[in-house]
Amino acid sequence: MQISEELKSEALVIVASGRIDSNTASQLEAVLPERVQVNDATVMDLSDVAYVSSAGLRVLLKGAKIAKTTGHKLVLSGLSPSVQEVFDISGFTSIFAIEPDISSALVAIS
Repeated sequence: MQISEELKSEALVIVASGRIDSNTASQLEAVLPERVQVNDATVMDLSDVAYVSSAGLRVLLKGAKIAKTTGHKLVLSGLSPSVQEVFDISGFTSIFAIEPDISSALVAIS
């Protein structure tokens, strides 16, 4: 998995690509919880993520909980149909703000 970060419109955009599974979730865990804690608004772009396992869902949930307790915003964007299905089946669709792309996510957090 590759992770990159960029500031856009006063929000941090974290872009992940590849798979978020038991082998790579620790890479995201090293970044996401800290970033949502210190940034008022974070967009997690998953448009290049082909697969999210339960380990990946756990890291994303951890980020959402930290964002909520600190009063910050976390918005997910660009879920592929297969990743969207994982979120739907697990019930995570109701936990996260999810937008179709980065532009929509930036509007949603402003």
